Amino acid sequence: MADITLISGSTLGGAEYVAEHLAEKLEDAGFTTQTLHGPLLDDLNKEGIWLVICSTHGAGDIPDNLQPFYDAIKEEKPDLSAVRFGAVGIGSREYDTFCGAIEKIDDALKACGAKQLGEMLRINILEHDIPEDPAEIWLGSWKNLL
Repeated sequence: MADITLISGSTLGGAEYVAEHLAEKLEDAGFTTQTLHGPLLDDLNKEGIWLVICSTHGAGDIPDNLQPFYDAIKEEKPDLSAVRFGAVGIGSREYDTFCGAIEKIDDALKACGAKQLGEMLRINILEHDIPEDPAEIWLGSWKNLL
C-alpha cells in the first residue's frame, strides 16, 4: 500500500508530468507512492493520503480521463472521512475559470468528508513554463503536514 496516492487528470499530459515528478520527490523523501492517471473511484482505497493534480480545460472543465472519477464522487457520495488530500491545479489565468477543475474536485472531496491538507496550489502556465517547478516548491511544505 502506498503512503500517498497521486491522482492526475490531464488533457495534454501536463498534470501527468507534474504527478510523476512529485511522486519521485516524495519517494526521495522516504514515502511510497502510487500514481494513477484518471483512476475510477473504485480503483482507490477510501482511506489514506491522496494528492490530486488536475489541469483545467474548456470553461473550467475536468479532463476527460478524470471525469468518471468526479462523476462517481458526486453521484455516489462515498464516505471519504478517512482520506486526507492535497490539491494542485494547473491552468491559465487568461480564463475566468482558472483552475476551475481542481476547485470542483476539491469541493466534491470535502463534501464527502475528506480533509484537505494545506492550501491548494494553483499553477498559472503563463507564469511557469515548467509547472513541475512551482509544484516541487509547494510539495516541500506540503509534505511537512503529513
